[in-house]
Amino acid sequence: MNNIKKYQVKFPYLEKPAVIYERECGHKIVFAYKKGEQINISSWVKTGSINENDKNNGISHFLEHLMFKGTSKHKAGEFDRTLESRGAIVNAATWKDYTFYYVTIPKGNGNRNFKDTLELHADMMLDPVIPQNEIGEPFDINNSSIKTKRERHVVIEEIRMRKDQPWTKIYNLLNENLYSSHPYKRDVIGTEEIISQIPRETVLDYYKEHYTPANITTILVGELNPDEVLPMICKEFDFKGRKNTSAKEFPQDVPVKSTKTVEEYSKINTGFLMFGYLGPIARDIRTSTILEMICLLLGQGQSSRLYKELIEKPSNPVFNVVTCDYYHFRDGGNIFIEGNFKPELKDDAIRLVKEQLNKLYSEGVTEQELKKAKKKLKAGFAENSETVSDIAENIGFYMTVCDKLDYVEEYVETIDTITADEIKNTAEQYLNTDKAVIAVLMPESYRNKG
Repeated sequence: MNNIKKYQVKFPYLEKPAVIYERECGHKIVFAYKKGEQINISSWVKTGSINENDKNNGISHFLEHLMFKGTSKHKAGEFDRTLESRGAIVNAATWKDYTFYYVTIPKGNGNRNFKDTLELHADMMLDPVIPQNEIGEPFDINNSSIKTKRERHVVIEEIRMRKDQPWTKIYNLLNENLYSSHPYKRDVIGTEEIISQIPRETVLDYYKEHYTPANITTILVGELNPDEVLPMICKEFDFKGRKNTSAKEFPQDVPVKSTKTVEEYSKINTGFLMFGYLGPIARDIRTSTILEMICLLLGQGQSSRLYKELIEKPSNPVFNVVTCDYYHFRDGGNIFIEGNFKPELKDDAIRLVKEQLNKLYSEGVTEQELKKAKKKLKAGFAENSETVSDIAENIGFYMTVCDKLDYVEEYVETIDTITADEIKNTAEQYLNTDKAVIAVLMPESYRNKG
């Protein structure tokens, strides 16, 4: 409990500021007050596919699965059974910049559920056994005679299921072509070949390198008193002198110099299209927020431009679906325009998207559009402050991807001060139709049609 730094951050829409504690070992603890019976305990780790290479791609996600396979004190399955029997929601997720583990559960009489959950959660984070019998022996993926299937088979089945999903296929096609060298170009889930062969020792070494005190932020959301609970957290999260390792740094990738179009074919009946662009680093809150607003105006909901112009107005529309989205990443976000279209009208589909982008940065947006977008963006942030799990995810994002929670104080104010000129200029800078990466997925019947 010695040498703990404490500071507060005003979190919009919460009745009390969030309280952040940074321990001498580097482990960070965040409290957010939310009145009610439910609490959320989560730990966010600053590692994901960003720290992978061509030999271990998918190891972050594989480790996420294996973290639930028991500790020195608790056997495999005990964590889930104990908490779910008390009404808990237990889960985890892996993405490019992070992996996180969470439990949402009623506090229980005398905070009993909270205490037991904290003990189990901390034990899982700090002492995963990762037993060989749970991983399963390495095997040849072409050998279908294996009778006893373990966790590596579960993950491989997940990889195979994703291969049949058109949106996943086209996203991966676009993603690997958006980047020239950055690790973001790899699929988070990895490959069958790597997961089938990766040894336990490699997984353990990866855990030891990245699950260090300075890489972990533990977040607690609910009706809790930090002064009462902090000693318990420090006791359970005893890293026993575990050393921190140096964080890897990667140069930010640069956009393509001219439009790049890639095309693949699949057993589908319609066409799929994605335009992709590289955006600013997550810590550039203002530009990232402007791009969020652009995506909202352009392609989110039935009042968006793409829906009105390409779905609603035409008597015989080219598109069945067309949307826009923005992904925040530590080393630079992504802007996507994605659509499902009639395959015989592929050239029209590409042309129509380009026309809407050109119109956005040549004509800009109206004050009415801007006002509506600001209102929607703030409403969305407010909605993400209604449940303990949503609040925890918001905090986890800022602490892990942006490196500090302070940025959350600026978010609503930033929205209010964005101008129509900034929308126009930012669109012109980041959504240039002459510097897009365009991925197209077409039915097999079009393979030899040129």
